[in-house]
Amino acid sequence: MSVEGSVHRTEHVVRIRATRVGSRRPKVRFDPTPHGLVGPLLELAEVGPDDVVYDLGCGDGRIVIAAARDYGARGVGIDIDPILIDQARRAACDAGVADRVEFLQQDLYEADVRPASVVVLFLLPEANLLLRPRLLSELEPGARIVSYIHDMREWRPERTRHFVDRKGWHHRMFLWVVPPRSTPVSDLLDPSRYREGRA
Repeated sequence: MSVEGSVHRTEHVVRIRATRVGSRRPKVRFDPTPHGLVGPLLELAEVGPDDVVYDLGCGDGRIVIAAARDYGARGVGIDIDPILIDQARRAACDAGVADRVEFLQQDLYEADVRPASVVVLFLLPEANLLLRPRLLSELEPGARIVSYIHDMREWRPERTRHFVDRKGWHHRMFLWVVPPRSTPVSDLLDPSRYREGRA
């Protein structure tokens, strides 16, 4: 069920995983997207058979597996944890989509995202902001980016969805579409989104 207006009870997430030892970049722990929200997240991105879905910090692979199994897409999951990568590969085999998905053990900040038509994020706010310039410069115009819980500050989302689950927790999802290369960055950003008192 979707809800409008401010979020009064939002799930707090602390995630520490998916970067190399010694890196100063924000680290992100495995804290998976709830199973019941994987479908709505992919639907927000309008994933279809022609898409290549990248999940940065993929964990157990549930998002790219669902993209392949339920929407006919191809998928690539990126994670630095070898145990989770192995788990994701086994889950893909069990789901019968091992020929449509790939899992790579690497730092999500160094992943080549250029082949992606959809990028899925469930990271920290700081991680989203670090990735934002690369996503804008490397993804093809028209590629979609969806993020669970965290936005990209001044970059205005195309759409925002709020869900409330059976326990009363509110969940936020954001969608951005990569614009044409000629679009000035200033046209994408809305500093008023984070004026004092609105962050």
